[in-house]
Amino acid sequence: MWIVFFFYLGCLEVISGDMYSSMLTIQQALDTEKILMEHLGTYLEEETFRLNDLRRFYNKVRALHRIDGSPVSDPVFAYTLLKRLQSEWLNVVNSLENTENIRELKDGYEKMEKNLPVVEDVEGAAKALMRLQDVYSLNVKGLAQGVFHSGSTSQLSVLYQPDQVSSMSADDCFHIGKVAYDMEDFYHSIPWLEEAVSKFRDSYGRWFTEDQGSLEAALDYLAFSYYKAGNVSRALYLSRECLLYDPYNMRLAENIAKYEKILEETPDQESEEEPYLLRPNVTHLRTRDQYERLCQNLGSQPYHYEDPKHKCLYETNSSPFLILQPLKTEVVNLEPYVILYHDFVSDYEAEKIKKLAAPWLQRSVVASGVQQAQVEYRISKSAWLKDTVDPILQNLDVRIAAATGLHAKAPYAEYLQVVNYGIGGHYEPHFDHATSRKSPVYSTNTGNRIATFMIYLSSVDVGGSTAFIYANFSTPVVKNAAIFWWNLHKNGEGNEDMLHAGCPVLVGSKWVANKWIHEYGQEFKRPCGLNPGD
Repeated sequence: MWIVFFFYLGCLEVISGDMYSSMLTIQQALDTEKILMEHLGTYLEEETFRLNDLRRFYNKVRALHRIDGSPVSDPVFAYTLLKRLQSEWLNVVNSLENTENIRELKDGYEKMEKNLPVVEDVEGAAKALMRLQDVYSLNVKGLAQGVFHSGSTSQLSVLYQPDQVSSMSADDCFHIGKVAYDMEDFYHSIPWLEEAVSKFRDSYGRWFTEDQGSLEAALDYLAFSYYKAGNVSRALYLSRECLLYDPYNMRLAENIAKYEKILEETPDQESEEEPYLLRPNVTHLRTRDQYERLCQNLGSQPYHYEDPKHKCLYETNSSPFLILQPLKTEVVNLEPYVILYHDFVSDYEAEKIKKLAAPWLQRSVVASGVQQAQVEYRISKSAWLKDTVDPILQNLDVRIAAATGLHAKAPYAEYLQVVNYGIGGHYEPHFDHATSRKSPVYSTNTGNRIATFMIYLSSVDVGGSTAFIYANFSTPVVKNAAIFWWNLHKNGEGNEDMLHAGCPVLVGSKWVANKWIHEYGQEFKRPCGLNPGD
C-alpha cells in the first residue's frame, strides 16, 4: 500500500510541477497530507503495540533477575529459564524489524547463541517436571502456579512453597503437554494441555511475541490426546470448540466427523465415565511403588529414633587419626548395616571439592554390558578427581580409611566421583556393585565394589533422599555428612538388600562425592567369616 501511495505522489509531482502556483493545488496537498497522517497514525499504533509488547517481555524477564543471587533451586524457575533462552528469546529477536539498532541486538544474540540451551535441554526439563509430578504426587495446577501441592485432588497439602514463586505461562504448560504428546504419553499430556487451554482462554485475544503455542493448538492436541485415551465425547467437544477459532481447518473438520461417527455407532460411550489413565509402564523399574513411597517420606523415619539399637556415638575405631576428632556416628540401620558420619567434611572442603569438579562435569553414565551409556533413569553430571589434584583429596582418602578401616586410595578404591543433580535429578533403584563380570567395574582388576562411601556436599531443600528399597528406609541429604554401607557379603556375594536410589531433587542443588572401595587389598581389613554364608 505504501509503495502504491508513494508512486501516486511521484506521478502527481511530475504532472503538476507547479503546485505552489495555485491555492487549489496547495489545498489538494493538504488533503494529501491528511492521508499521510492516517497512514502514519496507523503505523504508530502498530509500532506502539509492538514496543509495548517488547517492554512487557523485558519487564517480565527483568523482574525475575531482581531475585537475590542465591543458587537456582526451584525446578519451575529452571524449566522456564531454559525454555525462555531456547525459544522465547529467539522468537522475540526474529520478530523485530531490520533497523540498525535491532541489527546490534541480533548480532549480540547470535554471539551468545552457542551458550544457549538447545531443544533437548528444554525437553529434558519438561520430562523432569513430569517425573517430579509422579514421584511426589504433585498437582499440575499447583506446579503451574509455582507451588508444590501433593496428594489426591480432594486432599491437597502444600509440600513446598518458594519465597519467590515462579509461575508458568500458558505456553510453558503447552510445551510440557506437547513433549508428553510426542511420546504418546497421554497420562501426562492431558493435565498439562488442560492447564494450557485454561490459561490460553483467560488471555485469548492477547498475543505474546515469545509464545509458540496458541489456544487453537492446545485444544487440537488436547482433543486428540483424549481420543487416544478413549474419551471420544470429550475429544469431540474440544474439537468443536477448536473449529470455532479455526473454521477453515479441514483436518479438524474430518476429526469431528470421525468422532461423531464413532459415537453414533457406540451411543453408550458418550455417557460412560472418563477412562482411567494409566501411567506409562517402566519396565526397568519393578519396585516403583516402594521407591516412590520412600521418596515421599523425604528421608523422615521417626520410628528409628525409638529403637535403642539405632544410636549415635563418638567413634575412634582405634585409629590415631580419630583420637582428637572422633567421628560423629549415627547408626541408621543394622540389617543391612548403614551408618551416617555427621560433619565428615567442613564447609570449606565441600566447596573446594565442588569447585575442583565443576569444570570437568559431564553427563553421568551407567554400565551397559562392556560399554557405558547415558540413560533417562540417571539424570546428573559427574566428574572424577584424582587424589593428586589437591591435598584436600589426599586428606579425604586418609579420613575415609580411618572411618572404614579399609584402603581408600587407588588402586584399592576408585578415584573420587563428584556428582551434581539437575532439574528433578535422580538415580532410580540400582546396585553399586557389579552384577555381571562384563561390567566396567572389573576393568581395573581389583575385584567388585565391596563398599560405598558417599559424602553429601550440599543441603537440599526438598527431595533427593537416598532410598534403600528392599531394606525399606530412606535417609535425607545431610550437608557435610557421609553415609557408608557394604555392597558385598563377606563371602563376596552381592547383598541384594543394598538396592538403593537417589530420589529426584524437588527443590535445591544436590552435590555428592562417591568413593567406591574394591575387594582386592581388603582381605585382612575385612576377612571372610567362619560361616561361608556370611
